Amino acid sequence: MTTLTTPVTAPHTSASTPAQALSQAMAQRPLIAILRGLTPAEAPAMGEALVSSGFAIIEVPLNSPQPLQSIATLAQQFPQTLIGAGTVCHAQQVNDVHAAGGRLVVAPHFNPAVVAQALALGMVVLPGVATPSEAFAALDAGAHGLKLFPAEMISPAAVKALRAVLPPHTPLVPVGGITPNNMAAYLAAGATGFGLGSALYAPGRSAEQVRDMARAFVLALNAAAP
Repeated sequence: MTTLTTPVTAPHTSASTPAQALSQAMAQRPLIAILRGLTPAEAPAMGEALVSSGFAIIEVPLNSPQPLQSIATLAQQFPQTLIGAGTVCHAQQVNDVHAAGGRLVVAPHFNPAVVAQALALGMVVLPGVATPSEAFAALDAGAHGLKLFPAEMISPAAVKALRAVLPPHTPLVPVGGITPNNMAAYLAAGATGFGLGSALYAPGRSAEQVRDMARAFVLALNAAAP
């Protein structure tokens, strides 16, 4: 069972492949912080609030203010954390994220060009899927895991059905509408972890409020984990 402990501080550079980097980060804490709307000025304090709560994966969606600057700041300040971008829709954006120091690409959909470019640059890539056809196509293209999005449309029963047919160790990460109250049902159905959006961070929320929400999610994960 996952516990709320002092976060691992050794850099993930020991991982020789992106798949291993993702596996290590998910093993530490299978929660992805989605900081949509983050500003570069907020990045250090928000990163500290999350890392001190044991988070090992942070994404800054590209429709945030100056997202590449925020990613660069987070990557430099928290090298032990898997940092990258969300809402990555085009291959050129993958290049931009990589140049900023990001090692993670998360997309709302499956775009083969995005997956291919992330793989070419040695980055972790999690495309968004909502159907078995999309899921298998993304895995065939080399995706390291699957963002199940929007989770409001993908019930725990649907996750269970997907888990029954997908390769057994495929990371499945529901995103959209996830709260501490609905995590247990998804985990029981076979979810590997979660992407946490506005329930964790929203513009105007203080670092202390984000830390409190992060710890609430960790406690809920601990209680629900098998």
